[in-house]
Amino acid sequence: MTVAAKKKSEKIDATMFDDVPVLRRKWQAALRPGEKLPRYEDVMLGSLGRLADHIVLMKGNDSGTLEVSRTGRYVQKWLDDERWDIPLTALSPDCATALGEAAASALANSQPYLAVAHCVRDGLVRTYDILALPTYSRWGGTLIGTYVNERGSQYNLLDTIFSATHEGVLSLATLRDALGRPFDFQIVHLNQGASRLLKLPSADLMWRRLSAGGNVLCSTEIVQRLLDIVNNGNGGQFEIDSDDRNLKLGVTAFGDMLSLTVSDITDLKRRESSFRLLFDNNPMPMWVFDAHTMEFLSVNDSAVQHYGYSRADFLRMTLRQIWPQDEWAMHGEALQEIGDVYHSSRDWRNLKADGSEIHVLTFGRRVAFDGRDGYLVAIVDITERRKAEARIAHMAHHDGLTNLPNRDFYQDRLRQALERNQAGDKRVAVLCVDLDLFKNVNDAFGHPMGDRLLKAVAERLRSAVRGDNLVARLGGDEFAIVLAADVSPNEASDFSDRLIRTLSAHYDIDGSELVVGASIGIALSPGDGDTCEELMRNADMALYRAKSDGGGVHRFFEREMDRQAQKRRDMERDLRSAFANGEFELHYQPLVDIAADQINGFESLLRWRHPDKGMISPAEFIPVAEDIGLIVPLGEWVLREACSEAAKWPADIKIAVNLSPVQFRSRNLVQAVISALAHSGLSPLRLELEITESVFLAETEANLAILHQLRQLGVSISMDDFGTGYSSLSYLRSFPFDKIKIDRSFVKDLAERSDCVAIVRAISSLGRSLNITTTAEGVETMDQLDWLRAEGCNQVQGFLFSAARPAAEIEQLLFKFGRRASQAA
Repeated sequence: MTVAAKKKSEKIDATMFDDVPVLRRKWQAALRPGEKLPRYEDVMLGSLGRLADHIVLMKGNDSGTLEVSRTGRYVQKWLDDERWDIPLTALSPDCATALGEAAASALANSQPYLAVAHCVRDGLVRTYDILALPTYSRWGGTLIGTYVNERGSQYNLLDTIFSATHEGVLSLATLRDALGRPFDFQIVHLNQGASRLLKLPSADLMWRRLSAGGNVLCSTEIVQRLLDIVNNGNGGQFEIDSDDRNLKLGVTAFGDMLSLTVSDITDLKRRESSFRLLFDNNPMPMWVFDAHTMEFLSVNDSAVQHYGYSRADFLRMTLRQIWPQDEWAMHGEALQEIGDVYHSSRDWRNLKADGSEIHVLTFGRRVAFDGRDGYLVAIVDITERRKAEARIAHMAHHDGLTNLPNRDFYQDRLRQALERNQAGDKRVAVLCVDLDLFKNVNDAFGHPMGDRLLKAVAERLRSAVRGDNLVARLGGDEFAIVLAADVSPNEASDFSDRLIRTLSAHYDIDGSELVVGASIGIALSPGDGDTCEELMRNADMALYRAKSDGGGVHRFFEREMDRQAQKRRDMERDLRSAFANGEFELHYQPLVDIAADQINGFESLLRWRHPDKGMISPAEFIPVAEDIGLIVPLGEWVLREACSEAAKWPADIKIAVNLSPVQFRSRNLVQAVISALAHSGLSPLRLELEITESVFLAETEANLAILHQLRQLGVSISMDDFGTGYSSLSYLRSFPFDKIKIDRSFVKDLAERSDCVAIVRAISSLGRSLNITTTAEGVETMDQLDWLRAEGCNQVQGFLFSAARPAAEIEQLLFKFGRRASQAA
């Protein structure tokens, strides 16, 4: 593995909307004034989400070396090692070197350090981004969180090398007799070069014993030499004369395996025996030219064939006539500097008879030819190599699927456009384009169809974006466009409207008619930013707004978007400290049995009392807590706190706790419930867990298994917001719920809307048929209560009875309702 640091400018600009810039911004946001490094907790705990799989955490020990403290699942696969708390040196050397160098540079600079690592695994060349984030720990010392992720294409290095080489490569396995003595060999691997040199098809050579004969390696002399090499463990080289060919054999031994390289040195032998014979018949173009006049004195057949000039034409020409005019001066300077022997320090362009250009390397030596001072020159045509290099360079800057420019190329062109337009204060437009409904195509038709659709989209984009403008694929179904000319907002808007119409027209792919839409976010320099990263970030914010507005539209960046993003970042920071500082508390809303007019349970509701902003609505902070990964520890705290409080209540009062879908993904939910019940001593029969239908939208089988495990504990399961989703009835068939909660939206208009009455009646009837308790939420008036009682609803909750109250007021609520029920009796 090799590691190369990116230039400073590249570090700032690279893959702005991938994981690397996200982690950079998190590191920078966590850096407090006056401190050299941010705290580990602020950068690495609770907010990484899926990125945690790509993180390896390292710390320095007393001896000054690094230890691996934790690794994510992706990193464990990369390392092929799942161990924690081990020295960095215990890892494979290529990974250890890459991680160690990145960490050392990050510590030396006290800054995030981005490196690129190339490694060869099983013959595949892979490229990885490695971002080291130095932090300090409150326990002392420095912790380095290092992000690792593969990017770019990969190719099989060994296959490329072995298939491209003209040399023969074979592997032989030694066969031993009953006494353990080597007596024969079997061919276990060979390339096409070996097949060609041994004059047999690969199928006839593979697994063949040398004792079976049939090729030049099978002679008694050769076999004996190979046996000697196996016995003494040394390698060797020797030549084989066979028919009209001369072969050179190189042998390396490792145990009972022999690696053989076979080279055809027939031409070399002939060259040694006769310069003239070599010159005339050499497959490599060769000539002799006069050292002073540069006239051709002689050319071989290969040169005549390769360049297309007749021999007579060649001998009337000078070197200058096969040089492009723009290289005359450079050729002349090079000839003045050559000595008796030379080879190209660079490749040159030569002109063939048909006017086409080739790229060549030249190798020569001074010779006397027919009494004249000259140079014998051999030509190596590297035109195909240069084309291959150009293709590789193209691949490095273009997307492999669509052949559109990739993110790196896009950012380079955007920077160039900004630099050109900066002096004249001209505008550059950045458009972020995202397909609408593309996921539906992948889900319905499969990824191969999705790939063909992306190619078709790329063709439409390529046709729509012309001139100095550029379109690129950033990844997935996300594209970006640079409008490099001086663009007005109206022009950018009109272009975006046309592009949305173009991309939204139906696609006919393999006989299937597909329809997707497009959403576009626009940022204009210099008002929306004068750097590549600012414009791309702001265009992405505008795209998010376009998607939020339903898609199929374009939106310009507005400063309010940036303010909302900052507000979100502030809330993330405050949430992390809120959990650590104990700012959360539980309130409890009574669940009232309609028939008995008594409280038979409470729903626990999370509240956040911010030290400066006061009470913050759960609707604001719960989604953020889910996004940053805080909901799992927060949910476990709610379970413990609610169960501990309920254990103080009368034995017939239940406690209901809401669960987030994110808690199911943690796969620790069942253990958290068991722990909360054990810690509080609460009976499982008194615990009710409320879920929403989103639990069923992903990993359904796994989540159903968790629900069944919870039911086996004796815990009740309730479906919240019943009737508002897409498939609520099918979920009742998937799992035997104990309770369904009628959403407040149906209860609100019971007295005014007959359709709400019909829905409540249907749900209540469904509950009775399935022996499931029905609970109505949001009951605020006596009319609503009368309707619910008449329709057979079992339980209610809402402001008519009580808002959610702190734990200290529960006893008073129970007393109040107990008295009321007694008076009613």
